[in-house]
This record gives sequence, C-alpha cells and structure tokens, in this order.
Amino acid sequence: MNREPRHRGSKSHVSRAIAWRSSTWLSTTLKFTVHEARSGHPGNDAMLGRLTELMFVEILRQYMQQLPPDNSGWLSGLNDPCVGKALRLMHAEPARNWTVDELAREAAVSRSVLAGRFTDLVGDSPTKYLANWRIQLAKQMLREGRASILEVAAKVGYDSEAAFNRAFKRATGTPPAAWRKGVAAPHAKSLQPAMQAATTG
Repeated sequence: MNREPRHRGSKSHVSRAIAWRSSTWLSTTLKFTVHEARSGHPGNDAMLGRLTELMFVEILRQYMQQLPPDNSGWLSGLNDPCVGKALRLMHAEPARNWTVDELAREAAVSRSVLAGRFTDLVGDSPTKYLANWRIQLAKQMLREGRASILEVAAKVGYDSEAAFNRAFKRATGTPPAAWRKGVAAPHAKSLQPAMQAATTG
C-alpha cells in the first residue's frame, strides 16, 4: 500500500532535480553570454547567436514540460510525439510536398491518428499548416532578401511563380510583388531623415 506514494514522491523528486539542473544551466549560460558580449573576442557574434538559440530552446522545453496534458496549441503539438515529429519534418523541409500519409509513416502512426491529433492540438490540418508555414517563410524572404519572386516560390515549394502568386494572394489578400513594395515603402520612408542628415552633414 505504501508503494504508490513512494513512486509519486520519487517522480516528483526527479522532476524537481531536472528543473533545478535546467535553471542552473540557464543561469550559468546567461552569465557566460553577458561576459562574452562584453569581451569583444574574435568570433563572439557567432558564439552569442548560438548561445541565445540554446537558451531559447531550453526555455521552450521548460515551458512545454509544464503544459497540462489537455492543453492545445502549437507548443502542445510540438510536445506531442507524433504531431511534434510531423511539425519538425515540415519545418525542416518546407519545400517538400509532404502528404499526410508520408508524415504519418515518419511519425509511426496511422494517417487518421495523425490527422485527428494534429487538428486537435494545432487547430489546422497538416496540409493547411504546411501551406501557412510556407507563406510565413515567403514573407520573411520577401521582407529581408533580394531574391526574385520566382526564387522565393521555389524555395518554399511552389513549382511555378503563378501558383505561388495565387497562394500568396489567397493568404494575404495581396500578390507577393505588391506585398513586398508595401513593406519596403515604410522602411525606405523611415530612412529618409537619416539619409538627409548624412548628406547635409
């Protein structure tokens, strides 16, 4: 009769130990990151980038471990074995024409299990999520890079510029070329005072 309470206590003790180690790691890594930022050593930009990525991932891990089992949302999906596997695959290869059958095989579950579990947790079907993820990636490329519309379309998995234009307009209400101009115009306007000051100075 006393075994179950001891088991629960042991599990709780393990959880507290893991949380303590994670907290200690974050604290130590944060201190090292601050030291690295102040040092100005060669290559510290790359080092700082990696350190902040690692801390972000660890914070996400801690948060996901604290989520209740019945919680829904993208993070809960990432924490789920089969849905998380499908999400990681789509994020790793967004240009690939993933089908639900392929994702289910990779996640070692049936198609119906993955489709149902994915929709319950994430709120969209796997195919709709992939389409939305591609558009988000395309927005980032259009905003930050100089790649042509055709190049962006290919990088996010579209066989033609026309198909990409249709998908992008359906998702945003604006064709990609017009969307890029709309994003670039406010940015250029915000730079004008600085440029004028530089030329007059």
